Amino acid sequence: MRSKTDVTTPRTIRRQQLREMVPLADSTIYEMEQRGEFPRRFALSPRCVVWDLSEVEAWLASRRSTPIPRAQHPDVTQRRSRPVKAPGRAPRAASTVE
Repeated sequence: MRSKTDVTTPRTIRRQQLREMVPLADSTIYEMEQRGEFPRRFALSPRCVVWDLSEVEAWLASRRSTPIPRAQHPDVTQRRSRPVKAPGRAPRAASTVE
């Protein structure tokens, strides 16, 4: 027979504590939750959401152990504003009055 002291209550953390542990924007965390890449939050009340501390710690440990490839740099030649000049072209000289 188990005593009441044997049952462990999962610790939860609120948004501010999560921000201290995981330096990602709220929108990034939300998107990762939707894709199943981050522990899901759950509501304690209509105005209070929390995360399971052990799930967040396990997620952090898995991120440390598995390297994540860096994002590719964007192709700047595809930009519509401030397009990149073609190689070999010198910038236009300002006209001078003689």
